[in-house]
Amino acid sequence: MSGGLLVAGTTSDAGKSVVTAGICRWLVRRGVKVAPFKAQNMSLNSFVTREGAEIGRAQAMQAQAARVEPTALMNPVLLKPGSDRSSQVVLMGKPVGEMSARGYHGGRQEALLGTVTECLEELRSTYDAVICEGAGSPAEINLRRTDIVNMGIARAARFPVLVVGDIDRGGVFASFFGTTALLSTEDQALVAGYLVNKFRGDVSLLEPGLDMLYGLTGRRTYGVLPYAHGLGIDEEDGLRVSLRGAVRESVVAPPHGEDVLRVAVCAVPLMSNFTDVDALAAEPGVVVRFVDRAEELADADLVIVPGTRGTVKALAWLRERGLADALMRRAAEGRPVLGICGGFQVLGERIEDEVESRAGVVDGLGLLPVRVRFDRDKTLARPVGSALGEPVEGYEIHHGVADVRGGEPFLDGCRVGAVWGTHWHGSLESDAFRRRFLVEVARAAGRRFVPAPDTSFGVLREEQLDRLGDLVEEHADTDALWRLIEGGAPAGLPFVPPGAPPLGAGAGAGAPESRGAAPDPAPQSPEGLGFAGSAGPTGSRGQRLDCAGPTPQGLGEAAVVHVDQEAK
Repeated sequence: MSGGLLVAGTTSDAGKSVVTAGICRWLVRRGVKVAPFKAQNMSLNSFVTREGAEIGRAQAMQAQAARVEPTALMNPVLLKPGSDRSSQVVLMGKPVGEMSARGYHGGRQEALLGTVTECLEELRSTYDAVICEGAGSPAEINLRRTDIVNMGIARAARFPVLVVGDIDRGGVFASFFGTTALLSTEDQALVAGYLVNKFRGDVSLLEPGLDMLYGLTGRRTYGVLPYAHGLGIDEEDGLRVSLRGAVRESVVAPPHGEDVLRVAVCAVPLMSNFTDVDALAAEPGVVVRFVDRAEELADADLVIVPGTRGTVKALAWLRERGLADALMRRAAEGRPVLGICGGFQVLGERIEDEVESRAGVVDGLGLLPVRVRFDRDKTLARPVGSALGEPVEGYEIHHGVADVRGGEPFLDGCRVGAVWGTHWHGSLESDAFRRRFLVEVARAAGRRFVPAPDTSFGVLREEQLDRLGDLVEEHADTDALWRLIEGGAPAGLPFVPPGAPPLGAGAGAGAPESRGAAPDPAPQSPEGLGFAGSAGPTGSRGQRLDCAGPTPQGLGEAAVVHVDQEAK
């Protein structure tokens, strides 16, 4: 059996995803065969593996950090929010329906524990180490009984837990202490210690606090990672689009030509795979920002309408804010617009949707001769082709089926004048194609912008992953971390009172959870979980999830799973 570690966090967005990636890169550089794992992820940023499975984009990035091919085993449950109260459930890379939060936590989540542990055990049988990422906080006491991604999976696998805290937010000592003190005795026994993230300043000033934290909890701090600027690593979810004008972190370099190129990305509701624009932000002289007002398109050389999990909702949003009229004026003036996936669908003539929004037939913006019909089956593909005379590859994740009725061919979509549309995500990561596309944009925009001839997005991404590995290697106690991964949590870790509080009658089935004295009802060990059954939409011991839904094995209604705020 391999070693392993669960990277948990005091809060969402504490840095679990990047710390997990950093540990993976550090380990693989020292010759360890390592794999990432996240049992349950809530994200609108997803990726398609080579076997056609949809997983969280962060887990694909972590797999790249580990220098292994991403698979569905690394993220068996993916939740894609469709509203504040419901999400699409993707199980083992395939969508199985929509479910409400109440329906999911009412027993469906626990039924997935068998599938999740089977995936983890398969990875453990193949790799020297598995680095798991938690979700939100392990001390979400209202969700503990149905937890399969934090202490639930740590208890099942007997993995030690490293709790990451974002000191840049403030209150990190209280967060470390409170997170530990809200866990049961059995859960606390696996919490090995802490990792401070995003520290600015002189570490010696922090050390007295770390000593006091050790005195209070009996747990050491395994490292203090400094704040690192310019890490353009795939985020799990949380682009803060409420902060208007958010700029993607990019290479600080002057333009190769005389002009810069300004790219405005419409921050549509339920925006998905906004990482598509990272390759543009990596180009010297390209400035990328997210916008939500029509006047912000005025000085843009290229406007992108990105993917979305709610095409009809995004279309209504564009119209309400005047952005639709601005896009139509741009098209009439021959100024560049690119629609990707849901954004491509918005630019078409008509949308027929009885699946996602159930809105029926809705008129699009009419900028491209395309009619879209939503199919219950989701297209998940890794296409390869050419466009603008250059090779290009990408990935597709969509329910909409496009009927292209004119225009010039462009990937799977079309082009009319300076308006382009495609379902392909990730196409801009193909360097030669991206450069050729930017030349076309600059010409249409009247800019004397020249793409740098040697920018390689793949090389830049590897450099960023190496930076994460360097942060771990230089600022964490790696010898102690390796002992933790190889040998588990130290024995005799003290209990920090008061422990897990009693659960109310409506918070979960069974007797109230102890305040630390008695075992809680979470899974005790892999041996007791019954790993029989397929790694499909079934639960522990082969128990089917038993939900109505639009597919034969569907989970019905509408799904918010583990309410990991990283998704917001």
